[in-house]
Amino acid sequence: MANNEESRGLKSVLLDWFANRRKSGSIIQERQEREIADGLWHKCPECSVLTYTKDLRANQMVCVECGHHNRVDSDERIRQLTDPNTWKPMDEHLRPSDPLQFRDRKPYIDRLREMHEKVGLMEAVQTGLAQINGFPFALGVMDFRFIGASMGSVVGEKLTRLIEEATQRRYPVVIICTSGGARMQEGMLSLMQMAKISAALQNHREAKLLYIPVLTNPTTGGVTASFAMLGDIILAEPKATIGFAGRRVIEQTLREKLPDDFQTAEDVLKHGFVDEILPRTQLKQTLTQLIALHQPPALTTTHNLVMWETRHLSSTIVES
Repeated sequence: MANNEESRGLKSVLLDWFANRRKSGSIIQERQEREIADGLWHKCPECSVLTYTKDLRANQMVCVECGHHNRVDSDERIRQLTDPNTWKPMDEHLRPSDPLQFRDRKPYIDRLREMHEKVGLMEAVQTGLAQINGFPFALGVMDFRFIGASMGSVVGEKLTRLIEEATQRRYPVVIICTSGGARMQEGMLSLMQMAKISAALQNHREAKLLYIPVLTNPTTGGVTASFAMLGDIILAEPKATIGFAGRRVIEQTLREKLPDDFQTAEDVLKHGFVDEILPRTQLKQTLTQLIALHQPPALTTTHNLVMWETRHLSSTIVES
């Protein structure tokens, strides 16, 4: 009888201990999640290392432990690539309409309104003129926060106007690409943007001017099938997803299991669709060098070349 009571008492103690441990564990986890959510720390989705957000931003949102490239918005991209106080946005007033009166789970016009309130942008791309280490250039930056940076009619119009302005000024063009593809809510009007942007790029090329697309994670669909792959030099960020159709669609069509690295930047580079994979921390320096080497004679000045060489050499000395 005593043994049964002792065993029941021991069982009760053990159950209480496990319950308290589970409760304290949930409290600790909740506290950790709350601290991370405050924005002071960032947990890397690849290696789970906690990094002080200020240090992560100083490293251009690249994990210092594993090199994982976190997604950044268009405002941050512009700050990373352009010289201070040189950014001059173009066509900020353009905003999409709803010509098809499309509706899925909600009306398309309501979705656009929600995106504008949430992101603060009229569309999924920002375009403008700026300088990069003293060299003028035209820059387009797609923003995945706005309906997956899908390519609608306004995205196509803004990029086309940017390229045409760059051709007229004889500026090189750089487009930071990220997209889920064409915007289904605009149907054929979205697909027409592929041809429109490509035609503008052809005129830019015939003027013997430079165009560099930078493929970031992810770059898929109609963007990949058009201006993302029409560059004179095509750059990509490490481990970025680059492709046309989705992995699941391809596997169901072929009825085959695809390799784990399929549609990664490294796989695309191996098959010759990308010229170089660059860490984000080296992008501005590399773009400056490429633009300097391809400047038209009218824009190539001794002052600009000397200024860039001085900066390049000084940064090399510091790194070494």
